[in-house]
Amino acid sequence: MQWNDLGRWMPGLVNLRTYNRSWLKPDFRAGLSVAAVALPVAIAYAELAGVSAIVGLYSCILPMIAYALFGSSRQLIVGPDAATCAVIAAVVTPLALGDPERHWQLTIMMTLMMGAWCLIASRFRLGAIADLLSRPILSGLLNGVAITIMVDQLGKISGFTPTSSQLIERILSLPKNLLHSDPLTLGISLMTLVTLMLIKKIRPNWPAPLIAIVLAVIVCWGFDLSARGLALIGGFNGGLPIVKWPTFQPGLMRDLVIPALNLALISFVSMMLTARSFAAKNGYEVNADAEFRALGIVNIVSGLSQGFAISGADSRTAVNDANGGKSQLVSVIAAVAIAIVLLFFTKPLQYIPVAALGIVLMYASWSLLDIKGIWQLRKRNPPAFRLALITFLGVLLIGVLPGIGLAVMVGLLQFLRTVFRPTEQLLGVNEEGMIHSLGNGSNVEPVPGVMMYRFNSPLTYFNVAYFKRRILNLVDGMPFEPRWVVIDAVASFTHADISVLAAIDELKRDLRSRNIALVLAGRRTELTRWFNDNRGSGAVDNELLLIPDLYLALKFIQSKESVQEIG
Repeated sequence: MQWNDLGRWMPGLVNLRTYNRSWLKPDFRAGLSVAAVALPVAIAYAELAGVSAIVGLYSCILPMIAYALFGSSRQLIVGPDAATCAVIAAVVTPLALGDPERHWQLTIMMTLMMGAWCLIASRFRLGAIADLLSRPILSGLLNGVAITIMVDQLGKISGFTPTSSQLIERILSLPKNLLHSDPLTLGISLMTLVTLMLIKKIRPNWPAPLIAIVLAVIVCWGFDLSARGLALIGGFNGGLPIVKWPTFQPGLMRDLVIPALNLALISFVSMMLTARSFAAKNGYEVNADAEFRALGIVNIVSGLSQGFAISGADSRTAVNDANGGKSQLVSVIAAVAIAIVLLFFTKPLQYIPVAALGIVLMYASWSLLDIKGIWQLRKRNPPAFRLALITFLGVLLIGVLPGIGLAVMVGLLQFLRTVFRPTEQLLGVNEEGMIHSLGNGSNVEPVPGVMMYRFNSPLTYFNVAYFKRRILNLVDGMPFEPRWVVIDAVASFTHADISVLAAIDELKRDLRSRNIALVLAGRRTELTRWFNDNRGSGAVDNELLLIPDLYLALKFIQSKESVQEIG
């Protein structure tokens, strides 16, 4: 493989090959800072995904190194993500039937499937699919996921066992459950929360989650709080666990195929929003198809290293950028630091209180909340507001995956409605002879005897009947009798649709019965070829007028009418 081909597959390696040594110090500082934040967050998100805490560390080390080689963003840090873990838990928990080993197996398989979907999408250059989940959908999703996570953690930070697995029922039963809270658990939760808030206020650049977790571990170990009933995460005192595959049931994989596809879409959109934001800030571009491929590779690497699905981590990427990280070497340094902790310092991690992790999760989820942002869309963009609100309520009421599916369906229906029944304009000219929409200015007047029309959507088989009907209705309702109908072909004729070409022939005949000539202005070369191909060889339509643009169409009409007046 030549270097150019290798560079196309591994853009991160190209950047590392031309590494500037002056970046080493800021990259090293940023790498340690990222590791300090990623370590407790990874453990907390493992708890959210329903797997052992150590799996969160598995999901960081090799995937971060893989992204450093295959990713095109210099700042992006990959790792566990709140939305990703929430989707995993929603899909895998019902299939696992309470078996932790099966839960881990299914989580790994879903991660591998997600990676495979991403590689397939990259192979077919579907990076533009990032636009399928629009910002309103993603905003509604993140707000819904944030509230879902916070409600799920209430039992852990208060020490009671929820009586229902459904969100609404949990909220309704919350006052009763709070009466059964454990004071010791509440105390640890309060201490962790106060620590996080104080550090954010006094030293915002410090790794607040790590410091809060370390303090909680010291308190629990020093006062032996586990003996008093405080729940700890455990799982770090028996070496590095390995999943047992002989017990896996392959038939369960069929239930993961579509959820893995949904997870790939969500993760990619979230990752691209983060990558593009920091790339724009630092003056470089990211390749969407390369990022899709990188996301697939890092998730396959995560699955093979017994981890769970990961995406772009906006909070850790922000830490990287704030500490001056310049290249993908930051990911390598952070991964090495986490690996050292995994290999040599895991024993203290077993003393992390479940309540402290719950507070870290709630604290991280709080940053995802932006209810005000959704509400502000109400006046700025009502369709976007409705889409964000539907996604938000869908996630809360029917779950993460069904809510996303509902939002995507509503978004597609909004798009189809725009294409089915688009906006339209009648055009005229101003005193300088410039063409504008009628009503766009007081001096814009229609051209005598000419109706100029613009249809603001590509014409296709499912809207051409409406297009034809609108033109005939406008012709019949004009205050004057038009002798010419000029259609702006640039806006609506984008591809050769047989149904559209046939409808234009019908429209031409209907207008001719009214003694009106039809003119298509724009795309003359394409339209000539399309109509000739549609009619077959040798067929010529001398009555169809194809003009290069609107201005030439008006000159052509003036010339024709001048000739008729002279004649």
